[in-house]
Amino acid sequence: MHVLSIRHVLILGGLGAFGSLSTDMYVPALPTLSHDLGTTISQVQITLSAGMLGLALGQLLAGPISDMWGRKRPLLAGIAIFIIASLLCAVAPDVSTLTILRLLQGTAGATGMVIALAMVRDLYAGNAMARFLSILMLVNGLAPIVAPIIGSQLLRWASWHGIFLTLATIGAVLLLASIFGLSETLPLSRRQSAGIVGSINDFRMLMTDRGFVGYVFSSGFAVVACLIYVSVSPFILESESIYGLSPQSFGLLLSINALGMVTAGQINGRLVSRFSPRRLLIWGLAGNALAGLSLLIVTLSNIGLIGVLPSLFVLLSSLGLILPNATTLALANERAAGSASALLGMIQLSMGAIAAPLIGLGGTTSALPMAASIAAFGLAAPITYILFFHSASLQTESIQNNH
Repeated sequence: MHVLSIRHVLILGGLGAFGSLSTDMYVPALPTLSHDLGTTISQVQITLSAGMLGLALGQLLAGPISDMWGRKRPLLAGIAIFIIASLLCAVAPDVSTLTILRLLQGTAGATGMVIALAMVRDLYAGNAMARFLSILMLVNGLAPIVAPIIGSQLLRWASWHGIFLTLATIGAVLLLASIFGLSETLPLSRRQSAGIVGSINDFRMLMTDRGFVGYVFSSGFAVVACLIYVSVSPFILESESIYGLSPQSFGLLLSINALGMVTAGQINGRLVSRFSPRRLLIWGLAGNALAGLSLLIVTLSNIGLIGVLPSLFVLLSSLGLILPNATTLALANERAAGSASALLGMIQLSMGAIAAPLIGLGGTTSALPMAASIAAFGLAAPITYILFFHSASLQTESIQNNH
């Protein structure tokens, strides 16, 4: 068992935040970008989905590669490509080019996300891993708190081009930090030597593991509910005919909700020594579902922001319990941590990348399509958990805890 320094925690947290940085910093600019490029809302949302899809596919590539070649070399290559892609996004002439570059940017950024998680898995296991992931979430959580604020403030003077230049700068800082601050965590003796065939076998093993699949998809539906909020809500909340928030107010709102997620993650870190990761995961899934249902009810009731805002806060906060515990349980297998973390992230993000633009097709003249879809995916999360894990297992766990 290793003890990571504060330096390592900060670097791994920053690498794990690539997804939030490249998404949340960009979200406040979506309406402006739609206007500047002369394109539709649905097409702009596809650029967001392209980034998510890239994050998903990139993890699928980076995980097995890091199991074969070690963690550090693929990590540095991925960050370098992320920097180049971000610079190219800043000068994209049209929405089609931007969509392709966002796919490349996401694919490269995924390297940092999946390898950071694999490094943690190299060093920790069980409840210790759940505690460390909760600490890491404090660092990761700064990204969704700070990113919307930075993005919305940049729009005051630099438009959406400046957002991508800022992402390139952040990538450069993390590249230097990784070069000088991280060492290899996967020794030669533990590397996958069977090549592509071995990686395919690892994926097959994981997808036939009922427990792994159950944790991935139950948490995945909850993540999708939150990704729909992130990708669709700027068009709803900033619409003058619906809620009328400014980009700056929207960025602040997203940051407050992300703070709730970070706070829940820190509470999870304290509770994991008293309650099992599985039980904490159940609480998180229940909170996600209840928040979705509440959002749908207040939307149908036309209560306004006073009803919508608390529901969105609880929705995003529930991830503070869901993500660290679902990850710990899904990566419980000692073998192929890179492939397992890649598959976990790929499935969750690809589900969100597909769902968000489809919800956008429902229109942005009303908050109802967004609320209904969030409620549906929020309910699907605990239902999936129940289908994969029979209630008898919970009774057994309770008996063991009492003894």
